[in-house]
Amino acid sequence: MPTAFEELAARYDAWYDSAHGRLLFALELACLRPLVPPGPGLRLEVGVGSGRFSAALGLEVGLDPARAPLRLAARRAVGAVQGAGEQLPFRDGTFAGVLFVVTLCFADDSAALLGEARRVLAPSGRLVAGVVPFDSAWGRRYETQGRAGHPFYQGARFLTLAEHRRLLTDAGFTIAGACSTLTQAPSDDPVEEGAQAGVVPGAGFVALQARVWPQV
Repeated sequence: MPTAFEELAARYDAWYDSAHGRLLFALELACLRPLVPPGPGLRLEVGVGSGRFSAALGLEVGLDPARAPLRLAARRAVGAVQGAGEQLPFRDGTFAGVLFVVTLCFADDSAALLGEARRVLAPSGRLVAGVVPFDSAWGRRYETQGRAGHPFYQGARFLTLAEHRRLLTDAGFTIAGACSTLTQAPSDDPVEEGAQAGVVPGAGFVALQARVWPQV
């Protein structure tokens, strides 16, 4: 995980309170909410950062390698755990749900990350991955900003939607649902729009819900 999330945690978190950040957060949250398992059972966010999504969605546990954002997550009543997503410090089958929000693009080993998510999910659990596809105008914009030295995006490698699907399939998951938003062109002044069920081609934010393949 890029050190910027450790060193610039307050700056990263403050972005969500800007007009731009508040609207994008609301749109992404509305896209994720229908797919996140409501419980009962513990739910985990991997790459929880400062805990904005977990707090809004009522997730109980959040894991991140960086200490500074975890302190912010703890203030939002998220059970903060320091650790790496590729080596989750939890027992098999612990969680009813696992959430990633723009996390896979920062992973050192996406396959290991998803393999660990599968391990800690209960048999009936669900994984939800909120992603910014590279094959969208928003993904290409963030990728360009990263190459230009953006402190957060420069550590990301944005993946196409097909690459996300393949990673999930290879890890033993099957897609069970999807929701899309940010179908508008990227700008510094985004406008309200509703979340749409399914995968909308070109959407800048897509939430994929996946379940573990039935065991034979």
